[in-house]
Amino acid sequence: MSEQRADLLDEIRRDGAFDVLVVGGGINGIGVYRELALQGLRVLLVERNDFSSGCSAAPSRMIHGGLRYLENGEFALVRESLRERDALLANAPHMVRPLPTTIPIRSVFSGLLNGAAGFMKWSEKPAQRGALAVKLGLALYDWTTRRRRVLPAHAFRSARATFAKWPDLDPALRFSATYYDAWISYPERLCIELICDTRRLAPQSTALNYVELRPEGEGFALHDRLSGETFAVKPRALVNAAGAWLDRAAAELDPARPKSEPMVEGTKGSHLILDNPRLYQALGGHMIFFENADGRVCIMFPYLGRVLVGATDIRVKQPGRVRCEPEEAAYILEAARAAFPAIPLSLDDVVYSYSGIRPLPKSGHAFTGRISRGHFIQRIEGRVPQFCMVGGKWTTFRAFAEDTADAVLAELGAERRQSTLDLAIGGGAGFPAEPRHLETQLVAAFGLTGERARHLVDRYGSQAGDVAAFCAERADDVPVEPHAQTTLAEIVYLARREFVVHAADIVFRRTALAVRGDISRRGVEAIASTLGAELNWGPDRIAAEIQAVTNDLSTYHGVSRDRLERRSKPGMNDEDQCQGPHEPHVHEWELSGRRA
Repeated sequence: MSEQRADLLDEIRRDGAFDVLVVGGGINGIGVYRELALQGLRVLLVERNDFSSGCSAAPSRMIHGGLRYLENGEFALVRESLRERDALLANAPHMVRPLPTTIPIRSVFSGLLNGAAGFMKWSEKPAQRGALAVKLGLALYDWTTRRRRVLPAHAFRSARATFAKWPDLDPALRFSATYYDAWISYPERLCIELICDTRRLAPQSTALNYVELRPEGEGFALHDRLSGETFAVKPRALVNAAGAWLDRAAAELDPARPKSEPMVEGTKGSHLILDNPRLYQALGGHMIFFENADGRVCIMFPYLGRVLVGATDIRVKQPGRVRCEPEEAAYILEAARAAFPAIPLSLDDVVYSYSGIRPLPKSGHAFTGRISRGHFIQRIEGRVPQFCMVGGKWTTFRAFAEDTADAVLAELGAERRQSTLDLAIGGGAGFPAEPRHLETQLVAAFGLTGERARHLVDRYGSQAGDVAAFCAERADDVPVEPHAQTTLAEIVYLARREFVVHAADIVFRRTALAVRGDISRRGVEAIASTLGAELNWGPDRIAAEIQAVTNDLSTYHGVSRDRLERRSKPGMNDEDQCQGPHEPHVHEWELSGRRA
């Protein structure tokens, strides 16, 4: 156990009384934990697994205003989403970056009545969006941000201009349109930064992963899954931020409450990460936002030197851990081939896959794309009032958390002390407009290579110097993988500062080693051994941690044990000699239009 975790448990052992107990350590739970703690309340955030290990680790990695929500008439949601998108661009510029987004268009008039068709119940499935429908939507999108625009307005292109820029796109296109949204590089890391910020600014509050909460007596019992110890905790109010597990958590937190109608229903979204250099270059730094034949909107964009492609939208009846099934991978690849028919794509290009369950509000819509991505709060009466966070999406986490916090503050008779709308997050505080200046400083101060300095700035923003200083006191020349910039000294830093309990926390969430397809069997072993030395693990625990990571990669992320072994061979990545860039040759904030 880390010293950090031991100290947090000791605080609860000494005093288990809290103003608010937040259940669920995804982005919504972390957001409301921060909101409430910064208002001076003593707050405890508990998560059964690791922070940001559920749906919050499986988004499309877009930070967007929700262009297609206009078709559903959700104008308030679009306004809120655009405001929150712009706030994240300002507050977390080290991770949230502009993304030029291009829509291929095949017709002129189609789709003009999509909104009316949905409202009048003529058809759930929207018709293909033509040039006029797209133009109308983008005009409304631009109009919403007309008084505080931080990104360029949209532009239309003829077929000739489109193919001049993207010669490999579907030759049946008649137009294209480009507008701007944003993307997030490391959503799981941003969650950790929010927790660390809260701990620094509001040390009276605590966040714990790998713990379970159970009703007991007049309060609750908190069970540490690592040590087996149980702590008595007594909150004045509960916030249920369990996402897709919200209904189950509500019943567990108050077993005496009569059974009620479900508040949420899930849809499964799966994504693929491709190592296809030709497709990466063909995108030209843009996201292609296109429609599949079934009316589902699909995306592909440059992501950390790879290409992210998605997504599916499949109803699920029960929450649980999910994976991208073979038929989903085939669906996503077929959609990508339709957009770029001249570029060969195959399952061999897939270096990683991931899935999550979107916790959407209960809906009667047959077409999942019609289900609202909005959010609301459901208060449940009980021995301790419970505030359930229903719905929501990554982009609007802060607004949803603010609304929930205000409801809890009113319940407890407390007042709001500050807004978080303009509050910088983690390494976004003081992040320079020109990141290369910070890289140059790191090279001069610590004797780093340019690639290592770029890696640290990309991961940690303005806090890169703290990481570099920590690593400089150790042997910082041993990379986890030969072709990656993450070092074993960096793993020690993460273990001490960022709530690490298992090797999987490092492989999947504190680093990008898994999602980029960089991790090998050798790398997993190096991480587990390093953590073992730091956290006092014995040989059996180290072996179990290695086994757990390899099982997760094989079962849930499409990386077989055989593939993991092949990656351990010198100069090899998956089946073939690696052809694509392991690290982008230019900053992806340049590719994504920061200087547009």
